Amino acid sequence: MSNPTNLQYSKEHEWLTAVEDGVSTIGITKHAADALGDIVYVQLPEVGAEVEAGETCGELESTKSVSDLYSPVTGKVTEVNTDVVDDPASVNADPFGNAWLFKVQVESVQDELLSSAEYDAFIGA
Repeated sequence: MSNPTNLQYSKEHEWLTAVEDGVSTIGITKHAADALGDIVYVQLPEVGAEVEAGETCGELESTKSVSDLYSPVTGKVTEVNTDVVDDPASVNADPFGNAWLFKVQVESVQDELLSSAEYDAFIGA
């Protein structure tokens, strides 16, 4: 399984878009969604909250476990995807598309982000 090449990836299994107009969109990878199993609850940071690269900012709960959500960037949350809060299973169905999680006005980006090929190698794809 190859991950989209237009994204960057964290070792905590989050993806992010290139910064456009100062904002980056963040979600979790298909690998993470598959590992979690059926996601039943999503807690996201609030709009206006400050997030810090490498720090937890929410959580995803599945029928198997609860997993922390980490921010790959430092900045202020500008938007959250309320659709995934209302329908957590959508994260399993479309993690790289409509099930993005939140957007951040980026101040800085986490060190050690991976390209698609590097992430594929990291997860052993």
